Amino acid sequence: MLTLTAGADRGIRRHGRETYPYECCGALIGAAGRVVEALALPNAAEEQARRRFRIRPVDYLAAERRASEIGGGLLGFYHSHPDHPARPSRYDLEHAWPGFAYVIVAVDGGDPAALTAWRLREDRSAFEEETVAMAPDSGDKDQTGETPCPPGF
Repeated sequence: MLTLTAGADRGIRRHGRETYPYECCGALIGAAGRVVEALALPNAAEEQARRRFRIRPVDYLAAERRASEIGGGLLGFYHSHPDHPARPSRYDLEHAWPGFAYVIVAVDGGDPAALTAWRLREDRSAFEEETVAMAPDSGDKDQTGETPCPPGF
């Protein structure tokens, strides 16, 4: 299970809305499966940015530094699928690394919709969908805990 704080969820959805009709991308930062920050990164795919994303090595290193600054780690990456389902594409499969979480948000006509999480099998043959749980930010007054969301929420 992957847990997104409310702030991380808002950040991913906002980034998808702001970059529509192009794919957005960013890093998932946190610890122990809990994402506390969605760090927006530039999409280096340039001419293919409507259907692809690419993170430059320098931006990957910036994400690692940010994770270290807040005492966490790099848990994975997120990106949007403009006007397409929140399911990994063949391109996503070919460019993913095992051990990371991959969050995809569908952006339909500029409006963020379904958000899903995936993990690449160790043999790199396919993704497996992961349950996404939502949690309040640590500074929120409502500390009721995590509310699991069904896949595709």
